[in-house]
Amino acid sequence: MAGSPTEGIKTVLYPVSDLDKTKALYAALLGVDPQVDSPHYVGFDAKGQHIGLVPRGGPQGPTTPVAYWHVADIEAKLAEVTAAGASVQDPPRGVGRGRLVATVVDPDGNALGLIQDP
Repeated sequence: MAGSPTEGIKTVLYPVSDLDKTKALYAALLGVDPQVDSPHYVGFDAKGQHIGLVPRGGPQGPTTPVAYWHVADIEAKLAEVTAAGASVQDPPRGVGRGRLVATVVDPDGNALGLIQDP
């Protein structure tokens, strides 16, 4: 039953109501300045872990934190997890620089993110 392995959780995105205020908190927590700092996304890289802050709400905005599993083939992994009982919440879409993301939910409604890097 086992499919292709993942590369693990390397990215966690947190929905926030105030990017500037929350950016300062995460910079203090992680001990690094953001690597990406825009009005639509703030991203930190700390020892191989990527922590992203995204505005809460809106049609594409998350309402709860989402952990993203890094995979080699997002379409293949989507086929595996949907065959095993997950439902697609957000199909694969490009987010820049060749990176694809998708979100599925497990039978209990927990969001699971998938990321494929180029």
